[in-house]
Amino acid sequence: MNEQDIALLWQQFEKSLHETGEALGLEGLNWQELLIYGVGQLLVTLMIVLLFGILYMLGCTVLRWVLGRLGHGEAPFRTGIVLLRYLLGLAMVVAVLAQFGAEQGVLKGTARAGLMALSFYLVWALLSRGLINRLSRRHLDSSLVQLCKNTLSVTLMALGAITVMAQFGFDVLSIIAGLGIVGIAVGFAAQSTLSNFIAGIMLLIERPFRIGDWVCIHGQEGRVVRIAFRTTWLRTRDNVFTMIPNDSVATSDIVNFSAEGATRIRIPLRVGLNEPIARVRSVIMPILQAHPRAINNERLSPRVQMRELADSAQILSAQVWVSAQDVEVKGRISCELLESIRVALAEAGIDIPVPHLQLQQARTNTNQHQEE
Repeated sequence: MNEQDIALLWQQFEKSLHETGEALGLEGLNWQELLIYGVGQLLVTLMIVLLFGILYMLGCTVLRWVLGRLGHGEAPFRTGIVLLRYLLGLAMVVAVLAQFGAEQGVLKGTARAGLMALSFYLVWALLSRGLINRLSRRHLDSSLVQLCKNTLSVTLMALGAITVMAQFGFDVLSIIAGLGIVGIAVGFAAQSTLSNFIAGIMLLIERPFRIGDWVCIHGQEGRVVRIAFRTTWLRTRDNVFTMIPNDSVATSDIVNFSAEGATRIRIPLRVGLNEPIARVRSVIMPILQAHPRAINNERLSPRVQMRELADSAQILSAQVWVSAQDVEVKGRISCELLESIRVALAEAGIDIPVPHLQLQQARTNTNQHQEE
């Protein structure tokens, strides 16, 4: 491409810019001067960014040296770096705005808004850390701690946003009134969501169950893995996650198997009418006591009790206590014990009667048919 072609392309480019300016009502502008001005401002902006970058590196070096002399660890250094980065970034934004001819009111409002936002962030960090430490000492539920932290965060965020907008001359009262009207409209449109939200807060305050408890809610039995604002999450024995709306949870019967610690497993048994109970108990008790998940102490010990005398059998109940952590595997423990008891009774020659009334009736009907 020769010089003549380049000159022709430049003329076409200028013509296109001129036509674009006329279409936008900017035909009086000198595009060459505008381009030179833009490039100059860009170079000055890059110089400002470079200058603040150098100040940031120097500040990091000085901060590390000072904290090292004072014997502080890495955590204060990271906090200082965040603050230094924020302050230098705010100063750089103000300098760039001033370079592009921003008004003094805008510059002052930007600086004040940035400092106000930093102040609210520091207040939030201090209050949230103190709140979490204080609530943790009281051994409160983690979901309740998270609720308090979220409430504090939303409150400070709203106050911070109002304060920042006020620095730029916004009518805060009008904005709050408008948000109130919008909130009322949203409340009518999302009554179900708000109902679940309020129910979730009440569940976190009343605490009928905690994360990790084994519960039965609306016929759904499982371990509580999360208590959100809208739903409660359960994990069943089949490793299926179930989300139940908090409104339904708050209005349903809740059975908590973990609230009081250990729970009891009852295994019904049948032995012959002529079998001595003491002998049967001597066969079953070692099995109950030997199971690794069974609790065996003075207060919670396995036992075998006689429950009923039926027509053809003695009804017994083998009972063992298991810890709250083993509630999830109660079914497996019961199956293991029942299988071991069945084998032990058979080896000991103890009769295990099986209902045979229906079978005997069937034989009687068969004999009648044969005689006819």
